[in-house]
Amino acid sequence: MTPTDRPGRRNGPAPWSDLSRPPLHESALRRALVRPGGMWTSLDVVQETGSTNADLAARATELPGGTVLVAEEQLAGRGRLDRRWSAPARSGIFFSVLLRPTAPVERWGWLPLLTGVAVASAVSRIAGVDTGLKWPNDLMVTVGDEERKAGGILAEMADGGIVIGVGVNVSLRADELPVPAAGSLGLAGAAVADRDPLLRAVLRSLEEWYGRWQEADGDAVACGVQAAYAAGCVTLGRAVRAELPGGEALTGEAVALDGDGRLVLATGDGVQRPVGAGDIVHLRPDGPPEGSRQE
Repeated sequence: MTPTDRPGRRNGPAPWSDLSRPPLHESALRRALVRPGGMWTSLDVVQETGSTNADLAARATELPGGTVLVAEEQLAGRGRLDRRWSAPARSGIFFSVLLRPTAPVERWGWLPLLTGVAVASAVSRIAGVDTGLKWPNDLMVTVGDEERKAGGILAEMADGGIVIGVGVNVSLRADELPVPAAGSLGLAGAAVADRDPLLRAVLRSLEEWYGRWQEADGDAVACGVQAAYAAGCVTLGRAVRAELPGGEALTGEAVALDGDGRLVLATGDGVQRPVGAGDIVHLRPDGPPEGSRQE
């Protein structure tokens, strides 16, 4: 891929318009991550685009697996259920990858959860903050005494492969939060807020977990991803309300992840019901719902 045919746009805000938020070092990232025999086949950084997921999906027919597209700013970033994800330029790491798994397609539902494990473990190790995973795809940190969303993951099928997008708020300040209950690594007291080592660590962690999953033919138990996700999932053991497609709502205790990555709820009538899609709201025993959405 040459500079003239890279997806996305190059005419965003000036890279050094905010000295506290320096630009990513594209050539250094490429040297560190794109190597013979490695998972990542290309890496490009654009100053501004609508959505890195949309860019890769639109060109999936001509791109190899292992393509990485990073944006300094996304103007039309999306989360699950078509919610908007917005953040100032260079305030976080916003990227998408195109994968072409050889594992059976019925096991691909584990890939967003696997990505969550990879992101949470890398961020925790490099930034020095405690992280948790809210099922199915939110990265949670603690700001003060509040659990807040600092990142999210969106997976979409594309041309026989899958595009996975990741957004993590790194240096977002309190006055920049899109909603009061959003968070960032900086607000959580991160020891490291340099986006270059964070992005390298996240992509290396994703390469490692994806490789294990592929070697296990997509078996989440055999490769350890089911146990790792359960260990880091802040939803398990909590009272939750599942807002399901079609308007149905289900309340119960989140007790397990099943073999397909679905959240199993124990309802008040003694039934255990798996939930594969929907919005999960953590409930307090004596107060309003915990956490919120980054619209």
